[in-house]
Amino acid sequence: MYVEVKVIPYSYKSAGIDRIETEDLKDKIASFASITHDNNVVKSGSSFAGIYRLSGYTKPMLISSTDGVGSKLNIATLLDHYESIGVDLVNLNVNDIITCGAKPLFLLDYISIGKLDHQVIEPLMRGMAWACRAVECSIIGGETAQAPDLYRGNNFDIAGTIVGVVEEDAIIDFNEVNKGDVLLGIPSSGVHTNGFTLIRSVFDIDNKPSALFDHYMELGHTLGEELLVPHRNYYLLLEPHFNNLKAIAHITGGGLIGNLPRVLPPGLAAVINTDSWDSQPIFSMIQAKGVDIVEMYHVFNMGLGMVLICEPSKADELQGAMQSARIIGEVVSQIDDRRVMFNPAID
Repeated sequence: MYVEVKVIPYSYKSAGIDRIETEDLKDKIASFASITHDNNVVKSGSSFAGIYRLSGYTKPMLISSTDGVGSKLNIATLLDHYESIGVDLVNLNVNDIITCGAKPLFLLDYISIGKLDHQVIEPLMRGMAWACRAVECSIIGGETAQAPDLYRGNNFDIAGTIVGVVEEDAIIDFNEVNKGDVLLGIPSSGVHTNGFTLIRSVFDIDNKPSALFDHYMELGHTLGEELLVPHRNYYLLLEPHFNNLKAIAHITGGGLIGNLPRVLPPGLAAVINTDSWDSQPIFSMIQAKGVDIVEMYHVFNMGLGMVLICEPSKADELQGAMQSARIIGEVVSQIDDRRVMFNPAID
């Protein structure tokens, strides 16, 4: 006796990946990217790589940065809001390359997701396109990968690489920093993109997502709205003043304590007057949940997204040009193993 067995052929779709949907979404991604293009983006040639024409420079130096937005993605997923994440991705990378005095040229993005979802990918790309257009940076390529075995539900990851350019003799070189130089702080827009694992813990967001909808009078809106405020982009503010700056520190993961030493030559330290600027309420709210003040300064930007170092003679001029800038301290000789000291002391 023979039993007929119906064989169902395997396909990419049966394994979790829809090729037709993928191609449709790629076209939409290409449309978002195209609105960021300038005349330097070469639209003909290889379809496997982005091509960018570099012109107008004598001794160009390419400056690059790659980073992602970390577990801020968890907040965006819980709130089903993604445009600001696309903005974050561009801005945090732009801020890294401008510490060298670079002009952003182009972005390459990488999105890895379990299942393609137009309601996720399109807002992400829209945010990236908005942020790139703001600083005349072109999206010239990237990758959107489906990984159903790696990402369950609405989980995904995103990263970006920014490439910029600066003339060799115009690179901002922190080795020129000297004792007595002034520290100027530029306000952040909030927590930016760092410390979200701690934030999710202190507000118990993973166990109680409804906490994101709690309204706080000191914030003027909900916790979720505060946490999704985009990472501020400093390029347009700082670019006209690059030639007056000796160093720029982007205050990201590690806070002031971890990032300022990266732009201080050996033997020098920074003294910061903690009463010289006002931190946003979100930081005191986090601290009130039981986070030690020293830990706060190790993890968060504490209200300062950038710290600039300049000669004392340039400080007033820079403050006048950038009205949000505040003198927050100075460069001193290093006297012990501390590279960043606070007045009054935080420990």
